[in-house]
Amino acid sequence: MRAAVHLAIPVNDLDTARSFYGDVLGLEQGRSSDHWIDWDLGGHQLVTHVVPRPTEQAGTSEVDGHRVPIPHFGLLLSPDNFHALADRLRTVGTEFLIEPYLRFPDQPGAQWTMFFLDSSGNALEFKAFLDESQVFAR
Repeated sequence: MRAAVHLAIPVNDLDTARSFYGDVLGLEQGRSSDHWIDWDLGGHQLVTHVVPRPTEQAGTSEVDGHRVPIPHFGLLLSPDNFHALADRLRTVGTEFLIEPYLRFPDQPGAQWTMFFLDSSGNALEFKAFLDESQVFAR
């Protein structure tokens, strides 16, 4: 079996999480119960667990002139899939914390990035490198 990430996050409501992660982000749902759902996040396991409390950010970090929310998680996409997701998010009225834009143009690691919150206030970042071989470039 290849290495994959397992990430568990708190959500306020499973029906709202199901709508956001399934319908808005288009993730495939796996196993579930009355208090959690497994999602296929690009071959990685994301588990949304009901925790009846607000999600809070620890703070922000300055990156490329933007205040990046901490903590956050997301996925590396192809540029085509990144732009398709950005268009889908705009269509459903998603409010971006950081609008989709090209970060570090003409530098190693140039990438499209966007930040937004899920239905429970968890910060998400989706990005696409112009050259996938540059993911860890300095």
